[in-house]
Amino acid sequence: MDRLFASWSGGKDCCLAVHRAVKNGLEIACLANTVNVDGTRSVSHGVAAAVLQTQAEALGIPIVQQPTGEHDYRERFVAMLHGLRAQGITGGVFGDIDFNPHREWIDAVCTETDMTPYYPLWEEDQRVLIEEFLDAGFVSVAVAVKKDVLGPEFLGRVVDRDFLADLTALGRRITPCGEAGEYHTLVVDGPLFKQRLELTGTQAVTRGDHHFLDIGHVSLRAKEPVRE
Repeated sequence: MDRLFASWSGGKDCCLAVHRAVKNGLEIACLANTVNVDGTRSVSHGVAAAVLQTQAEALGIPIVQQPTGEHDYRERFVAMLHGLRAQGITGGVFGDIDFNPHREWIDAVCTETDMTPYYPLWEEDQRVLIEEFLDAGFVSVAVAVKKDVLGPEFLGRVVDRDFLADLTALGRRITPCGEAGEYHTLVVDGPLFKQRLELTGTQAVTRGDHHFLDIGHVSLRAKEPVRE
């Protein structure tokens, strides 16, 4: 069986992509995440690197966190893939849905590193995808929002059907999965998880064009029993 990495932000789309991959019999050997130069926060969603490490522990999947800079992101991403390829990992699972320029970028770096990319969610209806995510039992919270689209009051909210209804009620063009960057999430529980995450000491902070949920502490808790 091929061993794959999962391109990992900690959010719902990459998590659903991994969920589908696992259901299809693929082996996820590790999560691959890019962080800022000092290694403290993820590049994609601004989540503390330590939070993602705890999330990986809850999943029972090792995580590789590659520091990157503004001007050498591609070079360092490629270096990470070369390192994974040397460990016998032959491809990657990506949670992209419909942004062609990013898919083209992924295809290029995978070709360069002899990796096979897999896109389990590609060009599927976003509303159907978010419904599948919720129906599967995953729980995620909003950890970043574009400040010209959503206010900080959305941070920390569980992304459920009430959340989606509130997005619709705003009367703005907001994609159901936030694929245009309107909001980003952190998955805290679900069928892939051996333990659930508990977030405490959270507060809203603003950096650049986004409001972020600053997570003071994350801990692991036993999963609640499934009720018939």
